[in-house]
Amino acid sequence: MAKPGHTWNRSRSLEEDEDEEDPVDAMISQTGCMAQHRELQECMAARQDWRHCQPQVRAFGECMARRERAKEP
Repeated sequence: MAKPGHTWNRSRSLEEDEDEEDPVDAMISQTGCMAQHRELQECMAARQDWRHCQPQVRAFGECMARRERAKEP
């Protein structure tokens, strides 16, 4: 017998999940680096190897670093 809390009942439809924004995307959009993140995602989808996406990795990292520097007092 399954323990209480270990049973999962899907109460939401797939359409509801697709309409809801991904929490990671929401956080990244607040940084102003969403364009760089999307370019990196597209490269990763096409190339299937992050080593082939180094320009996009660097661009996203630099954007995030600028954001962190801007937050410093």
